[in-house]
Formats: sequence, structure tokens, C-alpha cells
Amino acid sequence: MRRLISALQLMTSLPLPSVRADDADFAAAIRWFPAAGAAVGIVVAGAAGLGIRIDAWAGAWLALLAWVAVTGALHLDGLGDMADAAGAAHGDRAKLSAVLADPHIGSFGVVAILLQLLTKLVLLRLWLEFFPVWMLIPLAMVARIGPLVWARWLPPLHEGLASRFRAGWTPFALIVWSGLALVLSWWIPALLTAIVLIPLWNRWLRVRIGGINGDGHGAGIELMESALLAAMVVAR
Repeated sequence: MRRLISALQLMTSLPLPSVRADDADFAAAIRWFPAAGAAVGIVVAGAAGLGIRIDAWAGAWLALLAWVAVTGALHLDGLGDMADAAGAAHGDRAKLSAVLADPHIGSFGVVAILLQLLTKLVLLRLWLEFFPVWMLIPLAMVARIGPLVWARWLPPLHEGLASRFRAGWTPFALIVWSGLALVLSWWIPALLTAIVLIPLWNRWLRVRIGGINGDGHGAGIELMESALLAAMVVAR
């Protein structure tokens, strides 16, 4: 339970009780990231359900607000940092590290975050025409299986979250969550696109960034969510 709560505290802004967690518990929290995704999906689905009573745009807008609020914009911050690093470093690893360490956001990051929010808003508007809101729950869950792959098969860029999560990784967690995703794909076939999307982000990070850090996880989750929304709309 400590590890699940740690995952929820890391991945959401939900009010939660404090728990005593050591370094091993913190590292093992990665095994529960998909469960944290399901919690995010429940909140987003609830907001979408309220908004859809007015119209689809209201549902999309409330869902997007809830998505940003329940995650504390954590993943958006990672997306912005990744965009700044990739856009400003131009393959220079020393400059890349400096950009990632800079707490300020640059123009690449601002544009990436703005485009991501607009993309999600439009996709949610289209998505709500064809799917029941409960399907946002498995979507958000599957998007967070990615870190279980990236933490294992990418080298950490530095000592930090990514390196600690690598120590908590287990094949059992990846197998269990992947198996659940496969079961859910019986009802939502577009979830199977994660089989391609997760390795694609893994490849991009390896080639352009050289490894994984907390920003890489956050950016990957954001992009996975949008890509899964798009896949479901296209495959409807």
C-alpha cells in the first residue's frame, strides 16, 4: 500500500495521507504508475461526464482542465523541458544537460505545451462523440505502462528519479500491466497501438537525448495519451 500511495503522490495532485516510505518503496512506486493512471482517468472521466451534459465542447474543456489539475501539470512540464532540450541542444550533450537542468522554460517548451493542450482539447472533443467516458480510465492507465519500459531499457541521464526507478523495476509488474492492457484491448482495440508507441518514444529518447530522466517519462506519458486518443478516434 505504501508503494501505491507513493505512486499516487508522485503522479497526481490528489489529497493523500502521508506514509512512511524508504528509498526502496520510492523506487518500487514505478510498478504502480499504471494504477495512478487509472486514478487520473477516473477524475478526467468524471469531469468529462459532467461537461458532456451541456455539450461535447464543455465535456472536452472540463476533461482537459481536470487532466491538468489532477496531474499537477507535471507531465506537461516534462514535455516542455524535453522540447527545449531537443530544440536548443542540436545534439550537443553538454548543452542538452544544461538545458534540462535549467528550471526556466524556453520558446520551444512553451510552443510544445500549447500545442499539446490544443491537441488534447480537439481530440477529446472528437473522442466524446464516439466513446463512453469510462474508456478514459484504461487509456490513462495504458499510457503509464511506458515508464516500465523506458526505465529498464534506457540509461539514466543522471542520478535522480529515473535512476531510482530503474532500481525498482521488475519484469512481473510489466507483464501484469501489459497483460491487463491486452485484455482491455478486446473492448478498445486502439490500445494495441501502445505496442508501437512505447518503443518509438524509447527510440527517440535514445537517439536524440541519450537516455531517460523524469522529464522523459512525463513527456512520454503526455504524448502517449494524445496518441491513444487519436488512435481511438481514427479507429472508431
